[in-house]
Amino acid sequence: MNIEKARFNMIEQQIRTWDVLDQDVLDLLVVVKREAFVPAAYKSLAFVDTEIPLAGGAHMFTPKMEARILQEVGLKKHETALEVGSGTGYMAALMGYKARHVTTVEIDPEIKRMAEKNLASYGISNVEVVQGNGAWGWPAGEEKPLYDVIVLSGSLQILPDVFLKQLKVGGRLFSIIGESPVMTAQLTTRTSDAGYETVKLFETDVAPLRDAPAPSPFKF
Repeated sequence: MNIEKARFNMIEQQIRTWDVLDQDVLDLLVVVKREAFVPAAYKSLAFVDTEIPLAGGAHMFTPKMEARILQEVGLKKHETALEVGSGTGYMAALMGYKARHVTTVEIDPEIKRMAEKNLASYGISNVEVVQGNGAWGWPAGEEKPLYDVIVLSGSLQILPDVFLKQLKVGGRLFSIIGESPVMTAQLTTRTSDAGYETVKLFETDVAPLRDAPAPSPFKF
């Protein structure tokens, strides 16, 4: 396989046609080699428009999803970011190239080790991989830091308020909300101490975050 030709085709045929037109994002997909983050058994699928299975029922997003998220959150060099659901570390790597610092939280120890190894092998030093359940905000406990960008790399039935409260004013949150087979990807911006604006981006269907909050079964 001609890897660079496959990468070019991925960008031009999958990603650019999915409304990812930010040249900085497209250039970064050439710089951060996706194949370096794909599990060995699936290297042949590194540039294919498909989710790649990981341990515990998790999946690596499609290339176009990764690129679209990166474009929508618009990370800047002075900003800090939180990712919930590390996967192979590729999304965190892309974010790390654009941000000052990224914290990525992974509940599965096997996936956490893979992400950490991939990021270290790639020489990325501004991404911290931590193990835990980030689906209720991070870190656990009362005091939670504020972030410029939060990316939830898995779906939720409902969006916990804790993520909104962890955004700085001007901060952006990417989330996928709903139940299979129809979920909505959305971007929420904190406009003031008490103000938020949410834009619906597209419909999709992705694996849920493990041990995430669910709607109450009780109706009043």
